[in-house]
Amino acid sequence: MEAKIYNQKGKVAGTVELPERVFAAKWRVDLVHQVVEGMRSNKRAGTADAKDRGEIRGGGRKPWKQKGTGRARHGSTRSPIWVGGGVTHGPLKEKNYKRKVSKKMRAQALFSVLSKKLKEGEIVFIDSLSLPAIKTKAAVEVINNLSSLFPRGKVLTALYERNEKTEKSFRNLPKVEVSFVKNLNPVQVLNHKYLLIEHPEESIQFLNQRGKSR
Repeated sequence: MEAKIYNQKGKVAGTVELPERVFAAKWRVDLVHQVVEGMRSNKRAGTADAKDRGEIRGGGRKPWKQKGTGRARHGSTRSPIWVGGGVTHGPLKEKNYKRKVSKKMRAQALFSVLSKKLKEGEIVFIDSLSLPAIKTKAAVEVINNLSSLFPRGKVLTALYERNEKTEKSFRNLPKVEVSFVKNLNPVQVLNHKYLLIEHPEESIQFLNQRGKSR
């Protein structure tokens, strides 16, 4: 498998060999769903908490006598049917939302997503995104030169390594998010229409090592 490499001017600068393990994986919707939901669940703070009737202040006295008032019987204003009363079956902060997602599962889910996006023409490889200075104008020019490859939709830019000039130049662009190849995950990739990968040879080599037994 081969893919074209583009430069910052949008011209073809070469090709790169793609490992089938990473970019020709089977689309496994069950695995992707399990990993994505697990990662989202692991990000939940779990701090939501509602008071039940035993935690509400007041309500110790019966609101009115049992009979003779013509109104319904009530024993406490802490009852869930009263405004300001306790909450029935509300969220409790003791609940644990953590799910186990193994490294191999996450890697296979990522490969499945990358393979699907490559097949649909939503991955672009660029030789370098290094800029001489911190200038949003320069970043806009690069995106415009590549606009024919991703006409519309959010773009995830995956840098191979940290580059302050590139990061600060691209972070002000709407619908463009800057990340790193080492941090790519199924949730992040699926949240964007296109994926722009810098330094393809090094990046692909790094991705191909993910999920392998050491």
